[in-house]
Amino acid sequence: MIDAALIHQCADPQIEIAIVERLIAEAGSDNPLSVTITSGDRIILPQAPQNADDAVRLIQRFVGQATVRVGLTQYPAGYGVSDATEIAADLVDACQNIRLGSALFGKVYRIVAHARGEAGPCVFREALAAWRTGIFQDAYVFGEADPGPLSDEENVSIEDTPETIADSESNRTTPMSEQTFDPYAAGIRVDLSTLKGQKNHE
Repeated sequence: MIDAALIHQCADPQIEIAIVERLIAEAGSDNPLSVTITSGDRIILPQAPQNADDAVRLIQRFVGQATVRVGLTQYPAGYGVSDATEIAADLVDACQNIRLGSALFGKVYRIVAHARGEAGPCVFREALAAWRTGIFQDAYVFGEADPGPLSDEENVSIEDTPETIADSESNRTTPMSEQTFDPYAAGIRVDLSTLKGQKNHE
């Protein structure tokens, strides 16, 4: 269980704490050293890292070769780096991972909310799917420009409704077919422009 005080301390101020808490609960991990590696429909299970140095070496080994998600928010390890050697222990520091992950998810959430003209539970679920796959409306969502703060009409807090809870439970397990289209599956050295074509042929 993640300490709520840590989330309050470290989360990006541009996104609601409730959204960050739900991100971690539904798509994250309770282990700051968690490194999740998938390649196509396969899950790669190397020896779990025992410390930050082990985790960084593991990330550097696989980023660019497989989909690598890291830490409490399961942050996409290849995002924003041009070479694996740029990856540092910050990614597996609990507070820094929350800060990075909440900032990036906040952008994804705002992109979806602006596209839909509203916020709330439905937009959260759609943003969560985009976070897991890296794709929204056939585009590489992490690379899209941040549309900026939500308007008063769009900025509706997420709420726990029976429908939301049911959908949240069903979303805890991500189909491997979705993971195939994570932009990091191809790695940081591969042309990402082909992803749109792959998605359209699915």
